[in-house]
Amino acid sequence: MQRFTISLDDELADGFDRLIAGHGYASRSEAVRDLIRERLGCTLLEAGDAKWCIANVSYVYDHHDQLVVARVVGAQHEHHDLVVSSLHTHLDHHHCMESVVLRGPVPEVSELARKLIALRGVRHGAVHLVPLADEQGSHRHGGRGPVHGHQRPIA
Repeated sequence: MQRFTISLDDELADGFDRLIAGHGYASRSEAVRDLIRERLGCTLLEAGDAKWCIANVSYVYDHHDQLVVARVVGAQHEHHDLVVSSLHTHLDHHHCMESVVLRGPVPEVSELARKLIALRGVRHGAVHLVPLADEQGSHRHGGRGPVHGHQRPIA
């Protein structure tokens, strides 16, 4: 583990301490590490250097509109290889929110995320992408099952 020292003016340091307290960080170091990870991940995605990612796509729609329901379900089934899971939440009598977890190559995940949010009838949407490191060494779990690898979030 490496250590480094930074200097902040009092106003910036006070603001950072309020952020730390508001988000429940145990220390300034934990908060700085999270900020660095977030910025490094964004940089990888912006530069096109990340090959794999996971994403959470959340969107709101009127579940009484059967056409939008069919579009949402159809898009998820059409890309079943990218969809890990989905959570359907009832917000009120008319509105539902879905959160869909996607995993796969960055271009394909990004495209599906944009497609889901842009579907006619989807009212609000947001995407959070996390870059993944390249596949880790191949192995089996418990000495059985298919040989496979895992991607992990970039630290």
